[in-house]
Amino acid sequence: MSPVAMPVSSDSQFATLLEELRTAPTAPDAKAAADRLTRQVAKDGYEHLEDSAILTTLHGFANNKKSGFERESAPLAFQSFATVLGPSVGPLLLPSLPLLFDLYMDKGDVVRNAAATATKAILKLFPPESTRIVFRTLEDIIEKGKWKSKVGALDAMKTFVTSAPTAVANELGYTLPKVEAAMHDTKSEVSSAAIKCANSLCTTLANADMSPHIPTLVKCMSNPDSVPACIKALSNTTFVAEVTAPALAVLVPLLIRALNDRSMEVQRRTVVVIDNLVKLVRDPNVAATYLNPLFEGVEKIAKGAAFPEVRAFGETALATLVKAGASKDGPPPPSRDLQAESQEVQSALLTLLPAEVVKVSPSKPNGPHTPKHPSFGRTLDFTSSLVADLVYFRKFSDAKVWDRCFGVYITPWISGDAEDGARVTEQVRQHFHAIDKAKHATATSGDDSEGEVLCDTLFSLAYGALLLLSHTTLRLIRGRRYGILGTNGSGKSTLMRQLRDGKVENFPPQSELRCVMVEHSLQGEDTSLSIIDFIASDPQLAGISREKIRNQLLEVGFDDVRQADMVGGLSGGWKMKLELARAMLYNADLLLLDEPTNHLDRASVKWLEKYLMAQKRVTCLIISHDSGFLDNVTTDIIHYETKKLVYYPGNLSTFVEAHPEAKSYYTLAATSVKFAFPPPGSLMGVRSNTRAILKMSNCTFTYPGRSVPSLHGVSCALTLSSRVGIIGPNGAGKSTLIKLLTGETEPQEGTVYKHPALRIGYVSQHATHHIERHLEKTPIQYISGGSKMVTIVRSSRRAPVC
Repeated sequence: MSPVAMPVSSDSQFATLLEELRTAPTAPDAKAAADRLTRQVAKDGYEHLEDSAILTTLHGFANNKKSGFERESAPLAFQSFATVLGPSVGPLLLPSLPLLFDLYMDKGDVVRNAAATATKAILKLFPPESTRIVFRTLEDIIEKGKWKSKVGALDAMKTFVTSAPTAVANELGYTLPKVEAAMHDTKSEVSSAAIKCANSLCTTLANADMSPHIPTLVKCMSNPDSVPACIKALSNTTFVAEVTAPALAVLVPLLIRALNDRSMEVQRRTVVVIDNLVKLVRDPNVAATYLNPLFEGVEKIAKGAAFPEVRAFGETALATLVKAGASKDGPPPPSRDLQAESQEVQSALLTLLPAEVVKVSPSKPNGPHTPKHPSFGRTLDFTSSLVADLVYFRKFSDAKVWDRCFGVYITPWISGDAEDGARVTEQVRQHFHAIDKAKHATATSGDDSEGEVLCDTLFSLAYGALLLLSHTTLRLIRGRRYGILGTNGSGKSTLMRQLRDGKVENFPPQSELRCVMVEHSLQGEDTSLSIIDFIASDPQLAGISREKIRNQLLEVGFDDVRQADMVGGLSGGWKMKLELARAMLYNADLLLLDEPTNHLDRASVKWLEKYLMAQKRVTCLIISHDSGFLDNVTTDIIHYETKKLVYYPGNLSTFVEAHPEAKSYYTLAATSVKFAFPPPGSLMGVRSNTRAILKMSNCTFTYPGRSVPSLHGVSCALTLSSRVGIIGPNGAGKSTLIKLLTGETEPQEGTVYKHPALRIGYVSQHATHHIERHLEKTPIQYISGGSKMVTIVRSSRRAPVC
């Protein structure tokens, strides 16, 4: 069939190139013509795609039912645009995707193949941040397209799972219902593609508890009869990971169906699952958005179920829903007005962009400004939406993200080279960052007008599948001492360890900010060395003279005699001082101290307070349950609030005055937690509670390498009624005494007697070392044993001792 004449642009240059494309006799000729057309567009500017009617003409080629040549030439041209021009042309090609997907239904194989290649090339242009915009286009094709177009769009969605998993997960609530509808399409090919697409999309949930159930969950979408089996599987699952919006987007439709099931057993299992899941929804905004549709069904079961047991489970689930913030009033208004945000960002961008792309009205020189060219306006609409997301989620620290969301689209429209585009992009980023700092100044930092800023880092923190901190800021001033407060399990120690290991995103590297964590344990290190040799053998201190090491050890309390002692003979308190001396020799900018007073006597705590307050150039992050210590040393408090770090100037007392509930973080009296040791019974052959069942006589013990014994001629005895506290300064031999009693060490002189039926439970200073010898056991196996036990708890401070 000969090509049919089509109207082309009146622009003679592009008209000639389009005519060459239209009349190309073979696919290679058409490809060459498309490349020539693309190079001319790159040379003369993107505005010619509209001014010279290039896109309109290509659409005409694609819709020409009488010419297979033209229908093949159109996607070849689009492929060339995408390949040669790159991401910057993406916003102008996106509206052409539905037309290209329509060509999937073409009778000619060459046309279909060309269309498939073109759509893949165009979809590769878009960054992960644009997933929401691209998905809206693909969803429209899935709803309204022909069956092969639908299959193509569903397959295209799956490609984003690899390139943009987080963005895909955030879109599940809107996208999955569209994909689910396609599962019930009359064409089996569409249904099969939709099931595969849903399985792929659901892999982005990042919830370890749900991952094994994804095939079953997707099967429920395509086959409602499988809901009971799915609910049974979920009810047998122990959920521990945080349940986030993507997970609820998948689960809530299933749970609604299950609540309406006629089976009382299904209803019972469903309310149990809801109760377990909702307890793990930690974001109140997520709860209010996704959980409201469950309220009516749960309430109906709680009030009207036939069996009292089911009603009881329903009442429990209903109370959990209410506590989480759900109600039957329907979903809350959207937390974001995307269109308004995008328009606001675009207005700001038009004031920041060069005059060559912005039209200023002579009658209104102060605005509002408009784009000079309609095609640039479409590009600006697209990138304004991406920038609005970056501003909303406060992603200001990564210049590469701003370049791929803004810079690449703006650069082709302004005169100059890539450096000019980068300069404009940086100006825009700084503009919105300054607005954000002013907006959040009160909520994120105290009075930091004085002093050097060590770091100002935006990051998120997770532990396994549990999100601990979300898009929060760590802002530290040199010389400040920050106390970190939060409930147990909020992630305080995890934050410390991640900072120590350099795993906090955007945190300055060790070459820029020297961060050292002061820990009590010396695991994996040679403790047979003398103290000064131990420090000198540290590879990171190879350039430090022994004289400087000696002086630093003297500063923290190690005299020359003690410096010659072996590290293995140090008590927990002295090991902490040793680690502190080593940290200072590292020339630390930031000291991380996790419960630094746990193994210190009162005199050592006072010494540590004075020492930390004397370090004017060192910043400290401190976790401690010792309220007195925190009150004396802290200059600021960092508080965990709804997965954010919120800063309060002043010490602990100042903070507690404003937040009395925080007292429960370190005062047992303010909590419902109670500690009690079971009363010991009688031992075989022991008829009196005053008879000695564990004793030592004239025991002397000297650590290897030391000339002075830690204990000399010590005798003591314990009975079933004994409740003994061991007190003394650091290094006095308290731990050594207990180790002799428990048999962990043996005296060089004297004897230790233990009743043959006596079991001893030993909670050491470093309890994790003890537990690590039993990692292969379950908790029940670890704690189970005989009923007769003496429990010995070693503490330098306030813990009860038996």
